[in-house]
Amino acid sequence: MLSWHVDKPGPVGAGQPLVLRDTPVPSPGPGELLLRVLACGVCRTDLHVTEGDLPVHRAGVTPGHEVVGQVAAVGSADTSGFAEGDRAGAAWLRWTDGSCRYCLRGAENLCPSSVYTGWDADGGYAEYMTVPAAYAHRLPAGYADAELAPLLCAGIIGYRALKRAALPPGGRLGVYGFGGSAHLAAQVALAQGATLYVMTRGERAQQLARSLGAVFVGGPADMPPEPLDSAILFAPAGDLVLPALAALDRGGTLAIAGIYLTDIPALSYERYLFQERQVRSVTSNTRQDAREFLAFAGSHRLSVTTHSYRLDSAGRALEDLKAGRFEGAAVLLP
Repeated sequence: MLSWHVDKPGPVGAGQPLVLRDTPVPSPGPGELLLRVLACGVCRTDLHVTEGDLPVHRAGVTPGHEVVGQVAAVGSADTSGFAEGDRAGAAWLRWTDGSCRYCLRGAENLCPSSVYTGWDADGGYAEYMTVPAAYAHRLPAGYADAELAPLLCAGIIGYRALKRAALPPGGRLGVYGFGGSAHLAAQVALAQGATLYVMTRGERAQQLARSLGAVFVGGPADMPPEPLDSAILFAPAGDLVLPALAALDRGGTLAIAGIYLTDIPALSYERYLFQERQVRSVTSNTRQDAREFLAFAGSHRLSVTTHSYRLDSAGRALEDLKAGRFEGAAVLLP
């Protein structure tokens, strides 16, 4: 099978760090599924793995953790109910120990032993991959494979970020950055009755925000016309934490959605945090988050903006993502 590997992390487009190889099809272990990859989303976390912003966890790893696949084989001891031919999804969270104090209290996203697809284990920039069946996801009907792929990370993480932002009913939500995750989280918030304000770069991303129902669209650091109850920072730019906090009303919450963020400048407590404003990080997701979001996607038809690339163009997809050349999400198709 064809699969991409990060042999030596480095800047995309300058001595491309991804290497395409012909490798054996993996065999599913006990409790695992072998998936024939039908579509794999291109996530900014893949860019961080490829460029070395995140430390190497597995040398030569195959990136990709927004995977829509068809079950090609089922390993022994599997009790998940998946069968050959079923469509299944593989996401960022691949395994947790199930016994630590975080797992036992329902916070498996904080498990110190957690394992991640496309970072600790080979992911979906390939023709086949394996996934523990207990961490595979059943997918909602009514979506094409390319539309489903971004739901499996961009959608799930955006959903968790929205929960972490503690948006009150009918509240005012600010979204900073408007890529694959943001445009899905925004639709969930709008369906829940929120008023949406979007601060982002790029005319196409701004047009997408307007088309989805934002009442205000401005530049990345622009001040919205009224105070926000909640905000989510999707752009990996620490400089934007300050304007996002400044835009919050008293008691407002800022959730930072990314796994990676550049340094946050020094901030004034009185100006940015006093009056019970707060900042929350978002770390991965739980399987319960995934189930809730995918159920929502099944009952509320989301508009998923995608740009398709051939599997052998993975490097170009990452370059385009880094440069902001498209709105929505990129998807690799075999």
